[in-house]
Amino acid sequence: MTDYGQPLQFGTFLTPNADRPDRLIELAVLTERVGLDLATVQDHPYQARHLDAWAVLATVLARTSTLRVASNVTNLPLRPPFVLAKTVASLDLLSGGRVELGLGAGAYWDAIEAAGGPRRSPGEALRALEEGIQIIRGVWDVSQRSLRTHGQHYAVRGVHPGPAPAHDVEIWVGAAGPRALALTGRLGDGWLPSMAYVAPETLAERNARIDEAAAGAARDPAAIRRLYNVHPSAGGGRPGLVGDPADWAEQLAELTLASGMSTFILASDDPALIEVFGDEVAPSTRDLVESERRSKSGTSAPDSIVSTEPVTLRVASAATSSGVPPEPTPDSGTRRSTRRVWDDAARPSYQTSGPPIAWTPHERASAKHLVDVHDHLRKELSQLYAVLEQVTRGALEPAAARSHINTMVMRQNNWTLGTFCESYCRLVTTHHTIEDTSMFPHLRSSDPGLDPVIDRLEEEHRAIAGVLDGVDRALVGLVAAAPGEETHHALDALRAAVDLIDDTMRSHLAWEESVLMEPLARFHFF
Repeated sequence: MTDYGQPLQFGTFLTPNADRPDRLIELAVLTERVGLDLATVQDHPYQARHLDAWAVLATVLARTSTLRVASNVTNLPLRPPFVLAKTVASLDLLSGGRVELGLGAGAYWDAIEAAGGPRRSPGEALRALEEGIQIIRGVWDVSQRSLRTHGQHYAVRGVHPGPAPAHDVEIWVGAAGPRALALTGRLGDGWLPSMAYVAPETLAERNARIDEAAAGAARDPAAIRRLYNVHPSAGGGRPGLVGDPADWAEQLAELTLASGMSTFILASDDPALIEVFGDEVAPSTRDLVESERRSKSGTSAPDSIVSTEPVTLRVASAATSSGVPPEPTPDSGTRRSTRRVWDDAARPSYQTSGPPIAWTPHERASAKHLVDVHDHLRKELSQLYAVLEQVTRGALEPAAARSHINTMVMRQNNWTLGTFCESYCRLVTTHHTIEDTSMFPHLRSSDPGLDPVIDRLEEEHRAIAGVLDGVDRALVGLVAAAPGEETHHALDALRAAVDLIDDTMRSHLAWEESVLMEPLARFHFF
């Protein structure tokens, strides 16, 4: 089991959905804002629902200042390598060196062929990938006057190289099979698999294949970056991260120390998960790895650390049962506003007719996920008061406050059925497909006894949307208010609107947890 001593990096793997381009870019901006290193998008040009990957990456670069971007991974059969090299180098120059290249041999050959690309056998695809890498690197090498290659799939005949990228762009190979892993060891700057296709327990063996090929090509195996697309567990025995953020950090640290992975890319379009990944998981993982590396070396992290102690990878399939349900966050009952949006006493109750559940680690994680999402929203409620205080002191303009609030998860979510599930009920099922799964219909179909509860939740979601609109209207009123008494009244109206949303959401979040945590665990939604 090998730790290559590489610096840790963290990023996101976003879906380039064409129906919400603004939201996609906001998620990339959020990736930078929470301190993550990298935003990546998948590249399937034949997918009608997707934006062009490189157009998305260019837009992300324009909207950020430090964030690096990469394709995850580029579909080489539909991206001629000479033109691809030019695109990557151009964006790298324009962004000051913030582009890397994930590259794949291709898949979904029916779709590729339908889009005008070639159909290749596995052997042909691998050979084309090797030829493509050679051409891409040749285009970037401006020390030569012309580039000539004569491959079976790609050829260039005396073309002038250039431009060179702003930095040494890394080529990360999306590979799983033995021959592709050997190619990665010989030619790649990094290996980029996905947890959905390459299970954690197979990483060490596959890394060994890369290392063997690298050594045979007189390359340092530790110089090849090891990246990993990770996602929350979706149950059903599939691998995935389980538990709370502290558990995720431990699992990722173990993947670094036991299997050599050093760049973790979260496959999720959930803004709450992205924020937790940046604010909590990444720093905690770094601390754990640095501590272990120091303990091994005595001082600082060595270039390569070989561990002889067994490490248990605590992903979904390896976790042990605790038998204790997680605790919902109680409603304190404290209210700031004299207004009431609904009658709490009129809420229906729910009692399952099934046998008690065992509260396995996966069942606990399913229930705890709802609390984690809600905790993020509670944190945003506290931020609302910080924004209000800045506006009151004159430290923040009302228009800027409105813009800030509209980027919050609570505002983007709109609290309506469907968009609620779009933001919070997204499960990663494969490397190339992120499925939106609707939580409420799933629970209805699992137990009709939940219908009254879900009806009431939908009603409260619609009411919350209206209360949030009230905050927005109060901010608009403050923007338009004349100085003096009118501004004073507008500030009072804003404070009242913030008090009401705080009361309403805290009541709703606590009740939703009390009635849904057990069904979510029982029916294995998360």
